[in-house]
Amino acid sequence: MTEPLRLYYWPAPNFGDALSHLVVAHVSGRAVVQARPKQAELFALGSLMHVIAKNWTDHARGAGPFVWGSGLLNPFYRKEFLANVRVRLLRGPISAAFLRLKMTEFGDPGLLAPEAVGPVPARSDRVVIVPHHSQMDDPRIAAMAAADPALHVVDVRQDPVTVCREIARAAHVFSASLHGLIVADAYGVANTWMDPDTQGRLKYHDYAASIGRDLIAPVEIADVPKAVRTARDRPFPYAEGVARCRESLLRHFPAELRAAGQPNRQKDTSHA
Repeated sequence: MTEPLRLYYWPAPNFGDALSHLVVAHVSGRAVVQARPKQAELFALGSLMHVIAKNWTDHARGAGPFVWGSGLLNPFYRKEFLANVRVRLLRGPISAAFLRLKMTEFGDPGLLAPEAVGPVPARSDRVVIVPHHSQMDDPRIAAMAAADPALHVVDVRQDPVTVCREIARAAHVFSASLHGLIVADAYGVANTWMDPDTQGRLKYHDYAASIGRDLIAPVEIADVPKAVRTARDRPFPYAEGVARCRESLLRHFPAELRAAGQPNRQKDTSHA
């Protein structure tokens, strides 16, 4: 395949969305271009099912795009569009349950960030704060960082390689960004869920269920400084779940989209 792979991802200035481009290029072995929903061959990282449903409900356009690792943003009851797409993997079991798809394997492509990004700096003793992109100008977060020089706020509007490296070298991560948590898990960095304000909680619980993580409730922003004092770098009790999802992601990436010669561990598991 000589043409670039046409990938849709949310156009917001946010590393979690741009990370989809990086991961898909790595796994597919192909150049990747950002495409509009109706021209996309693949939907991957992100809460994109509402976008897919809006653009792929009316009728099939050819064979239809692949879905690999996407999930729901909010409760969702549409499923007629599934006849027009090829679902290879979803982010988590909550997405599968709402779509009424019988699936036993899941995975968010952000878990493959270490392979896509490459070598990272050595770990430091800094505690990293990763806001949701909608919180980047929140004065509470700026004040918290100004009051404690041990805290470092990462601007998620930077390129994904920079953000991933900041997370990978942290001693602990407090993140309101879903992919801040996911990337920290991928690098084995201890992390805590921080209040994402008005963002829905479904996507966080969907991901947590995929790896067997007990992500119950986020820490309030005002309580982060106190939580920092007791944060510890402990082994993950859900490390096997992370490894399992990473393997599922590699195995279920669409063989049809891989460059010639790329290793393929995918089996045909289309659920559409």
